[in-house]
Amino acid sequence: MTDASQPLEFYGYWRSNAMYRLRVALNLKGVPYREIPVDLDAGEQHAPDFVARNPMAAVPALIDGDLPPLTQSLALLEYLEERYPEPPILPADARGRARVRALAATVAADTHPLLVPRVRHYLTERGGFDADAFRAWVTHWVGQGLVGLEANLAHSPETGRFCHGDRITMADICVSGLALIGRVFKLDLPETPVLSGIVQRCLAEEAFARAEPSRQPDAPKG
Repeated sequence: MTDASQPLEFYGYWRSNAMYRLRVALNLKGVPYREIPVDLDAGEQHAPDFVARNPMAAVPALIDGDLPPLTQSLALLEYLEERYPEPPILPADARGRARVRALAATVAADTHPLLVPRVRHYLTERGGFDADAFRAWVTHWVGQGLVGLEANLAHSPETGRFCHGDRITMADICVSGLALIGRVFKLDLPETPVLSGIVQRCLAEEAFARAEPSRQPDAPKG
């Protein structure tokens, strides 16, 4: 098991949207951590020695002593919430927790999986996609995800300064990450005023700013 006296260690990648979610949560909770870069674009996650250590061949992955790493960002966010409950990233009430989890899953389970490197590689190598076709793919799915989130947020009285009320939750962590994909790819996306306001407020927070991909040590310089 992880030693509570030592920083948590994760396999990650500067551009990984899923690792971004964990960085934000760790920063919000003030939990020290160390990120070990795995270059997904270069295929390092498929290297035999990495797969031997991490059979899921994915990031983020929490290194847990001699046990296989823990993976899946939503599960790891829940792990952090249980192990480091303050400040909370889930509401106290059952309905609020369900709503926040649903918003987070809209990003992490419905939208983001369509954009990850293994999908891009499959579409380009077997689906005949060139760069323009993949960009259109990303624009479509990110746009659809943002429009759905906008409708949910705009029509719910439970939306406040953030996705659920006036405190940052797991939903804000995931939603801000999806919006960052649009920035990274410089996509022409639909207007989403409610969501955009929430994302602006999130990115003004130091915990979010420090987690941004371009600020990571393994990010390309210049």
